[in-house]
Amino acid sequence: MISLRRVRKVFGHGDTAVCALGGVDLDIPAGQLVSVVGPSGSGKSTLLHLLGGLDQPTEGEIVIGGTPISGMSDDEITVFRRRKIGFVFQFFNLLPTLTAEENVALPLLLDGRGWREVRPKVESVLDQVGLGRRRQHRPDELSGGEMQRVAIARALVIDPVLILADEPTGNLDSRTGEQVLALVRDANRGGATVVLVTHDTHAASYGSRTVTMQDGGIVSDTSRGS
Repeated sequence: MISLRRVRKVFGHGDTAVCALGGVDLDIPAGQLVSVVGPSGSGKSTLLHLLGGLDQPTEGEIVIGGTPISGMSDDEITVFRRRKIGFVFQFFNLLPTLTAEENVALPLLLDGRGWREVRPKVESVLDQVGLGRRRQHRPDELSGGEMQRVAIARALVIDPVLILADEPTGNLDSRTGEQVLALVRDANRGGATVVLVTHDTHAASYGSRTVTMQDGGIVSDTSRGS
């Protein structure tokens, strides 16, 4: 499903250059839920951004679902990301002027699909995350947990092959975080591959595999029960 070969990412040039990833090799089978952990500056967020096509590697190759994404043009990676990858961020990244259902519909509308076509799917995923009655509310009318559930619904609405979750419980209390993690796990059980970046050891325990990073490299890779 996901393959990284000798992936390096260097920011800056010359004496100010910083190597965020130093030749990483990693394979993630389809349908796996992988937790990526490590201290700040270990490279885990850089890894997530590269997997999502939000940045390009300095060297190496990244393949997702048989498609090499490293080296794609900006337009190509934008379309691939919009159709294949769902994102869940710590700070939700919802547009404040749009309602919950409009935020969820956005990836489909940007892909040229009409509102009449996408509305049943949008309503379905909002019901799935328990927000069917809140679909007309804007982000400032929702709690943090509700905003994160809108973000999860937005990730699910495209039927993604890959969900990338970057500290999805970082701004939530423990009870709400538990609900969000359960939704991420359910998405994985529904067939999506999930890469979860977290500092939280409890959140990491939801993965069937834990990849630990430090200083731009992978220092351990263990599966549950190993």
